[in-house]
Amino acid sequence: MAVDGVAATTAATTTSSATGSTAGKAAAKASVDYDSFLKLLIAQMKNQDPTDPMDASAQIAQLATFSQVEQSIQMNSNLETLITGNALTNASSYIGKTITSADEKTSGIVASVRVYTDTMVATTTEGKEVPIVVGVRVGTKPTTETSDS
Repeated sequence: MAVDGVAATTAATTTSSATGSTAGKAAAKASVDYDSFLKLLIAQMKNQDPTDPMDASAQIAQLATFSQVEQSIQMNSNLETLITGNALTNASSYIGKTITSADEKTSGIVASVRVYTDTMVATTTEGKEVPIVVGVRVGTKPTTETSDS
């Protein structure tokens, strides 16, 4: 059995994992592909021609390549978790502050912030929504002046 079949499987795994919508989906797919890879490798070893055995260095190279792909997928998953945590931290810092939309038509005090994959939307205490994009101004809560009488 040729070693090229496993290399093609590894390349397909790399491509499908890189194009996944999230690292979590890619990690789940990699788990399935990793099991498939091991089954294929065992089948290759069981069914190889005894007069022309599989090259050990090629087999080790395949395992190393697949291990690197698996580690890259795990690292992407960890980075996605870190980015999500950072976005939530940033979002919480807006609460209680004054926000003015980029077109300056909407402003108010931020009551809550929703975090999406590509943007954040602040909701003011009046219920108005302000997308947090370039040009939005965020400041401290306005102070009310009191006079001593």
